[in-house]
Amino acid sequence: MVIPPPARAPAITKFLKPYVLKMYFTNNFVSAQVIHTPSATVACAASSQEKILRPSMESTQDVAAAAKIGKLLGERLLFRGIPAVSVSMSREQTYHGKVKAVMDSLAAAGVKLL
Repeated sequence: MVIPPPARAPAITKFLKPYVLKMYFTNNFVSAQVIHTPSATVACAASSQEKILRPSMESTQDVAAAAKIGKLLGERLLFRGIPAVSVSMSREQTYHGKVKAVMDSLAAAGVKLL
């Protein structure tokens, strides 16, 4: 059974950014997803765990892997017609290293970061 997301008042959804980028880094993998805030669903995602990407990567956890994930996510976003996303970083994430690689490759792919 699928539980629908909670309904939000129109006054609140008017001020929310519609697409939010979330990045996750573990000791083994890098993943990023874009969430459609009003419907609370994943609009697009990319991960270094995907079988298609693994043979072309030397490592699934370094900065180069993060850059490749950002480029792939940017291409998927543009294919779906999503030109801009807002970035949501957790408290311990700073604009450095893997986070910077994902965001820079997204911008290089043509996605506007808000």
